[in-house]
Amino acid sequence: MQDFVKIHPEDTVAVALRPLQKGMKLQVGEQEVLLREDILQGHKFALKKIAAGEEIVKYGATIGLAETEIEDGAWVHTHNLRTGLKELLEYTYSPTETSVKPGQARDFFLGYRRKDGKVGVRNEIWIIPTVGCVNSVAKAIEKQAQCHVQGSVEGVVAFTHPYGCSQLGDDLENSRQILADLITHPNAGAVLVLGLGCENSGIGELKKYMGDYDSKRVRFLVAQECEDEIGEALSLLKELAEYAGSFQREEVPVSELIVGVKCGGSDGLSGITANPAVGMFSDCLIRQGGTVILTEVPEMFGAETFLMNRCADEALFCQTVALINDFKTYFMEHHQSIYENPSPGNKQGGITTLEEKSLGCIQKSGGAAVQGVLKYGEKVKGSGLNLLSAPGNDLVSSSALAASGAHVILFTTGRGTPFAPPVPTIKIASNTKLSQHKQNWIDFNCGPVAEGATIEETGKNLFHYVLEVASGEKVKAEKSGFHDMAIFKQGVTL
Repeated sequence: MQDFVKIHPEDTVAVALRPLQKGMKLQVGEQEVLLREDILQGHKFALKKIAAGEEIVKYGATIGLAETEIEDGAWVHTHNLRTGLKELLEYTYSPTETSVKPGQARDFFLGYRRKDGKVGVRNEIWIIPTVGCVNSVAKAIEKQAQCHVQGSVEGVVAFTHPYGCSQLGDDLENSRQILADLITHPNAGAVLVLGLGCENSGIGELKKYMGDYDSKRVRFLVAQECEDEIGEALSLLKELAEYAGSFQREEVPVSELIVGVKCGGSDGLSGITANPAVGMFSDCLIRQGGTVILTEVPEMFGAETFLMNRCADEALFCQTVALINDFKTYFMEHHQSIYENPSPGNKQGGITTLEEKSLGCIQKSGGAAVQGVLKYGEKVKGSGLNLLSAPGNDLVSSSALAASGAHVILFTTGRGTPFAPPVPTIKIASNTKLSQHKQNWIDFNCGPVAEGATIEETGKNLFHYVLEVASGEKVKAEKSGFHDMAIFKQGVTL
């Protein structure tokens, strides 16, 4: 097993792949480095003497500036490294050639073909409240409707939320759009839309956002118009269960698979093991004509030029510039700095600055060209790599991925989390210790990459596992019965 990794030839720091002790002598290429301190797994140490104010390089890019002079072999972290991020920037399009080209599907998964031609990887009945006031009713209906989970009906799930009323502007628009996106998501074989009757985002408003829909698949109920809303809902669910039960899995080319990629609770190994493995998966899927959606815009700050220069044309480049600067403006308008990230857990795991986190984060996108840039709540339209506007928050951004059309989400983590957005979410550990410690959360372990396995073989193994999940294999959160949903809130609540 390797003790450390120097990711790029130009790097001035290396990363410990296991805990290293003070006094160890490490051979890094042609130089020998004597460790001056203990170095925890995932943390960095200097490969040369670094002057105060000098750029520190990892992934072949700047991750910040030295606060003080740093000796070779010294621990590099929050005590001697600071961000170099600026606020709004001007960018120049310098396109780079990408080696990952879309092609024809060779592989298949077993999915559900809907009447409109779309494909789902689950056949669940979803209960979507239009407003938080009927959340408890929705959960009561969910509980009493579990008898319908039989045959090809795989679940009855209520996605509760606190929104849909007393909202203005973008918040109101976001709530309506996300709810409409979920109502029309093909992972649901049938949907009951549960309204109150006096809310801003009532059923009549949501229909405007839904477009055409199958009246056998989607039914509506306004609680204020019923004497017994639970009884009437259960009657409707019986009809919906019969409709959903008519669908069976069939062979679908992998070119129709849409996968969202996201990370959370990252550590110093995330950008070395799990994220590159997901990047390898992304390349495999895109080569077969599939679609990948990368989100969490604040975790692109400091690495955005790599994505901008991979845009397929200048129009997409301009959209990506707007994606980045609009999010920075959002931070600034709320009088917040753009670099209040990484989280305490990230820092504990070895990530020091947002640039470092972002450079690791974008590894999930692989090497394909950017073919689409999506607004929050916008559904994906084309295959290949798409960028989606959403914050870094795990549940908000994962819900956004589902709303934009992701059938499955790949979620890399160095610390673990039990949360579960509306679509199957594969939790991918960056280190073996986490995978062994939280076996009830983690679905796939990329820790072996730090122990000698290659990114290529790990990414291919992940690809085959994703096809199994798309074909019906339940992930840990699904087995636990976990289902969550969150909507991006930015403004005033009346």
